[in-house]
Amino acid sequence: MRRLHSLPLRWDAAAAPPDELPVAVPPARLAPLRGGRPLKRWRYVAAFSEELMLCAAAAAVGPARSSWWAVWDRRSRTLHERTRIAPGPSLVRFDHGGRVRVRDRGVAIDLVVDEGCAVESVNAHGAQYVWTRKQAARPVRGRVRLRDGRTIALAGALAVVDDTAGYHARATEWWWSAGVGHGGDGAPVGWNLVAGINDGPHASERSVWAAGGAREVQPVRFADDLSAVTFAGGERLRFAAEAVRARRDRLLLVESDYRQPFGTFTGALPGVGAVHDGLGVMEHHRARW
Repeated sequence: MRRLHSLPLRWDAAAAPPDELPVAVPPARLAPLRGGRPLKRWRYVAAFSEELMLCAAAAAVGPARSSWWAVWDRRSRTLHERTRIAPGPSLVRFDHGGRVRVRDRGVAIDLVVDEGCAVESVNAHGAQYVWTRKQAARPVRGRVRLRDGRTIALAGALAVVDDTAGYHARATEWWWSAGVGHGGDGAPVGWNLVAGINDGPHASERSVWAAGGAREVQPVRFADDLSAVTFAGGERLRFAAEAVRARRDRLLLVESDYRQPFGTFTGALPGVGAVHDGLGVMEHHRARW
């Protein structure tokens, strides 16, 4: 095994990973502790359409478990959400084949993401490392039943998927954006942008999806108020929040403070140009774990 100074690495998930990885990554089993740092892992799926935006996720920090879901009903301007940080069953069920299911407090989510065109990266973080696998602009089908009894079909919806596992440093802070839209030719486009983690000048997780493929983009800059992301080439995505998810937790060994609004995007992406019908999330997250 090579030393951590050989990181970072990046590859398209459709291709075989490098012959010699310096560290273990999924689907291999990761040790619960490495260098004194607990394993942190999560799966986050979000879907966006004209009628609604939603996310569903499950996470673990060592033995601690959490799960959450949220649905932003754009017609009634209502945000439905719930988070569980406690022992017991997850609020969210992830099945093989990209299926996501939630049955909780009058809300039912049942969707299937057509997974593919993923990008994986491995980056050093503190004295350890983080692996992540990102997808964007993936077709998704399914239905969402809301508390008022309405059922909404996800017609024309697009999804983003974030799978992460690693041994993050004790104190971590990042800015993140993931979203979908359409280019000038009407074809789907998507993005995953980050600053503060997995964000080196090369082999980062920063990616733009278009024309059936993904390409890495140079480092980006986030506005402090999450109103925009600016690219190295001068392009900019402007963000208008519609509904804000925010939470602050202070537990015995873990602290988390985040703000993650759903909203709309206008502007341009590198290599794509103008983005139309842009939908997605922005996030600022501070954690001690």
